[in-house]
Amino acid sequence: MGIAGLIEDAENVQSLVSSMTKKKGGFRACIFVLALITLENIGFVANMSSLVLYFHFVMQFGLSASANTLTNFLGSTFLLTIFGGFISDTYLNRLYTCLSFGILEVLGLLLLFVQADSNKLQPDPCDKSSCVRGGKAVMLYCTIFLLAVGAGGVKGSVAALGADQFDQKDEKEAKALASYFNSYQFSVTIGSIIGVTIVVWVAMNKGWHWGFLISLITTSIGMVVLALGKPFYRLPSQSTSPLVKISQVIVAAIRNRNVPLPENPSELYETDDKDAISHTSQFRLLDKAASVRGGRAASVREERAPDPWKVCTVTQVEEVKILIRMLPIILSTIIMNTCMAQLQTYSVLQGYFMNTHLGSFKVPSASIPVIPLIFMSLLLPVYEFYFVPLARKITGHPTGITQLQRVGIGLVLAIISMAIAGVVEIKRRHKAIEDPLHPISLFWLSFQYGVFGVADMFTVIGLMEFFYREAPKWMRSLSTSFALLSLSLGYFLSTAFVNLVNTVTKKVTPSKQGWLEAPDLNHNKLELFYWFLAILSLLNFANYLFWASWYKYKSTAQDAGTHGRVGRGSSAVAAED
Repeated sequence: MGIAGLIEDAENVQSLVSSMTKKKGGFRACIFVLALITLENIGFVANMSSLVLYFHFVMQFGLSASANTLTNFLGSTFLLTIFGGFISDTYLNRLYTCLSFGILEVLGLLLLFVQADSNKLQPDPCDKSSCVRGGKAVMLYCTIFLLAVGAGGVKGSVAALGADQFDQKDEKEAKALASYFNSYQFSVTIGSIIGVTIVVWVAMNKGWHWGFLISLITTSIGMVVLALGKPFYRLPSQSTSPLVKISQVIVAAIRNRNVPLPENPSELYETDDKDAISHTSQFRLLDKAASVRGGRAASVREERAPDPWKVCTVTQVEEVKILIRMLPIILSTIIMNTCMAQLQTYSVLQGYFMNTHLGSFKVPSASIPVIPLIFMSLLLPVYEFYFVPLARKITGHPTGITQLQRVGIGLVLAIISMAIAGVVEIKRRHKAIEDPLHPISLFWLSFQYGVFGVADMFTVIGLMEFFYREAPKWMRSLSTSFALLSLSLGYFLSTAFVNLVNTVTKKVTPSKQGWLEAPDLNHNKLELFYWFLAILSLLNFANYLFWASWYKYKSTAQDAGTHGRVGRGSSAVAAED
């Protein structure tokens, strides 16, 4: 067989592989992923909304201890999404990572159901901030550990599993990727609505164990559905560990620290890869990693690939630069998530002491988050089918507005939500003290929840899409976890702020009692805490504007002609990705 025949056979094989790949993926495969997201969030979000009450009234934690236990649990869960993302990028594919960690989440829900079902496994009331001791404490914290690890691993890989079903090199599929992230948020919203209404009502009216049982069943079904979709998924192969890739650039830059940088960036080492990332002028010290001794970059290209611990490609160096540029963006969204933590803790406790009746029906206070969820379920289709096409015509951007512009809108709305929350708390406390038998309606909380729900719609998905699009291929699961890492740090910061505010205000107030220390919510200064967060959020927004304007979107060799100005370092506020 001649060379021409070999070439023809190779082309036929490549065409066959490409055809088989095209038959997989797309929204058909995403149906299974979105089903899991919906079913898993029914239980997870129901627990996010109601566990603070479970800790306070069943496990006998004090008010601050209940809030801090929940925020520590949620902070740990979202922090562990980084671990799940790392595993799915390096060792297991995203599907097997989801299923493996899903088993742990199911086991945690099973233990939660068992403890809630048996009075013998619950502590007796006491006068301390925490009454749970001995074997009961061991069981509770083992449950929390399994739930945090399991849910964290699932959330750290499932978003990227769905996004992998779209090829960014294909124009139609690249546009569909943005629609996928909106569908992702819509699925989260639908699952959350079911969770904070039906599941929370069952838990608070029929028994906590029944609510946890529903969560157990829906999560288990979700895992089965996800597994059934295996024949339809595109499952990219694992690559070198992200830590190794980053380390290679740092080590090579140190080794080449005495090598002078060429005046022309094209003299840096790079392969002939159509997906190569264009060079940027930021963090020039890292360019040392792509510097070749004696300026022999051209000859090195013709030889066999050099040792990556001595010389890296421009693309690999730029990928590390991208990760560094992402860090200020992550840090700039932490305060917003600290504000979100208050809506899942103190606002739920506020609702418990308000008039929860809607006519003759008593609404569980933990169900009040359904208001922003309904807003989101209505606004997401409007955003996808009306706002994006209109904005696309005006801006020429494929997604209407850039991901970082979307995040900025969310940050502004979070400031407004906290300001409103403080005003509502003043009204609630004044009425509770003046006429305790006739508290104000629970639905006063809908203002702060509604505004924050819209903020969440813009910010969370904007961040996830931003991190997925910008991140190197070898860490896309890990990168989508960055949005959830911000959520994690926000929850931990909430715990720190509660403790810090109590410590400081206890020393300066005449009553010698911290703003949030009193066992009776009516004797606290919760509105001041809300306004404190609003002021911090305003300062944080100014900080975010600086970093968003400084950020440079990546540009590949393939799209350099179309988006040449991005490769030269256009700002994130105006650039197209």
